[in-house]
Amino acid sequence: MSAQCEPTDIPPIGEIDVPAILEKYAQERERRLRPEGQGQYREPAGAFADICEADPHTPVTPRDSLSEDIDVAVLGGGFAGVLAGYHLRKAGVSTFRTIDHAGDFGGCWYWNRYPGVECDNVSYVYFPLLEEMGYMPSKKFAPGYEIREYIQSIARKYGLYDSALFHTQVTALRWDESIARWRLSTNRGDEIRARFVVMGVGPLNKPKLPNIPGLDKFRGKIFHSSRWDYDYSGGSQEQPHLDRLADQRIAVVGTGASAVQIVPYLGRYASQLYVIQRTPSSVDARDNTETDPDWAASLEPGWHQRMLRNFQAGLWHGLARDEPDQICDIWTEINRNIRHEREQAGWPELSVEDLLQLRSDHDHRTMERLRRRVDSIVEDRDTAERLKPYYRFLCKRPCSNDFYYPTFNRPNVELLDVSATRGIEALTENGFIHEGREYPVDCIILASGYEQTSELKKRWAFEAVEGSDGQSIYDYWQNGYQTLHGMSSHGFPNQFYIGFIQGAVHASTTETWNRQAEHIAYLISQGLARGATRMEPTTQAQAGWVKHLHDTEIDVETFQRQCTPGYYNNEGGEEFRYFLGEAYGPGPYAFWDMLEAWRADGQLDGFSVS
Repeated sequence: MSAQCEPTDIPPIGEIDVPAILEKYAQERERRLRPEGQGQYREPAGAFADICEADPHTPVTPRDSLSEDIDVAVLGGGFAGVLAGYHLRKAGVSTFRTIDHAGDFGGCWYWNRYPGVECDNVSYVYFPLLEEMGYMPSKKFAPGYEIREYIQSIARKYGLYDSALFHTQVTALRWDESIARWRLSTNRGDEIRARFVVMGVGPLNKPKLPNIPGLDKFRGKIFHSSRWDYDYSGGSQEQPHLDRLADQRIAVVGTGASAVQIVPYLGRYASQLYVIQRTPSSVDARDNTETDPDWAASLEPGWHQRMLRNFQAGLWHGLARDEPDQICDIWTEINRNIRHEREQAGWPELSVEDLLQLRSDHDHRTMERLRRRVDSIVEDRDTAERLKPYYRFLCKRPCSNDFYYPTFNRPNVELLDVSATRGIEALTENGFIHEGREYPVDCIILASGYEQTSELKKRWAFEAVEGSDGQSIYDYWQNGYQTLHGMSSHGFPNQFYIGFIQGAVHASTTETWNRQAEHIAYLISQGLARGATRMEPTTQAQAGWVKHLHDTEIDVETFQRQCTPGYYNNEGGEEFRYFLGEAYGPGPYAFWDMLEAWRADGQLDGFSVS
């Protein structure tokens, strides 16, 4: 890392036929839309009951069922849950449990151990609490096992292991007015009565399964990328030498962020690899480097928060005249290049319309650069064309990998584009059908991602979340979120949410979780200090917040409606749902300043406390 980086080599806008490109974008979107929307994914059932639930990493240890009263139940042991525990400890709250269906802390980084998995944001802004922990990531893009170990190190340092319940799936949460507590039932027969509940299940909680006809017929090996089977492939996450695949024919379904990292390893080791693509990802160079110790030693206190602000500006709001890009990757490329162009022009005054046009031009120039990158690497012209991303920047998650495109030059690797049929036509006992032909394979790997914009009940996977008078949160939020500050809802006392619901969205997901956890820990500590049995937003405060949020939020629907279908936009479905929820328009720092002032006032304005 360095203090700043150079602009990228993007083609001039004059070389791009923008009307033709926009027409191409619309055509590519239309041919991928599926009328069933989220119905193209299925629940794991029957032969697939364990495909998203079984733990290949840690044996389940038998234990007796619990019946207990606690102050706080934290649901989720990933970054959200661990940050909640960290801030509860800081706020003086000691009697709480972290509950997770995994065998240890780590969240999606516990489950995702597929070969090549790395952080795809710069580690220095993805890892939270770096200064507090006195830690520096080993690389610009840290490997997945390092991230998992870091999460676990936070849990150890702040004593979260002492009361954690692993391999425990909460099945239902119901508010019991008679005892002013939440009753939690679990798959281990527990009866936990919690005064407060923190919902920290995270957006990468439930793997998606494509609803391919004949999925139950296939007799070969099949698993989801988040449940990688190294007994089958050989190797390990730390040493991904997949030597057991030498005589295996593999099909990987999906070409998103997981597949982009997996495909180079499968191409290297499998005898035959079929990459099944509906929509290609944009894949830039990664150029991953080890952390420079001299750079790390030069950092002054407060560096982490300064870099987080720089990332937010670099991705979303634009870099100021005196603010060079410190992140230097695909996420901040557009605003870095805009800043450079304005600097070269002497920083002329621009209207809002001019700035929007400049952003649009740079979007087209960046995407054209990425398409030309495919041509420069992939030798077969037809394969190269099918790998090109035809959509706007941030329609899909940007990826980076130095080995993905070269893999398609291998003779044992074949790209099968299923956009015309909107997916694999069917599975058979021996393989899959594409364009009427059967492709025999030994293994199918579902790199199909997670439920992120499906129905809330499907994502959370709790049978019931019932507040006052048996009201279901799923029904209460059916026509739109109703919260105060995105972290609590009227009728669901003493329950708090970490996630993309209604509030600030930072460019770094973990910083969003961190700030939410800080605010929630304050509320819980205040409730305990005041002897409160019930805390919830008033209907007036909640309605006022929802109106203010909608009055100030940025219109993302218009943009996303023009994008290819995916989890960003609810698969292009009629009901628009954005994977980042409803974001506060003025941005995260304005939002957090508002909450800091709210806490400093000490009145818990908008809350009913009894």
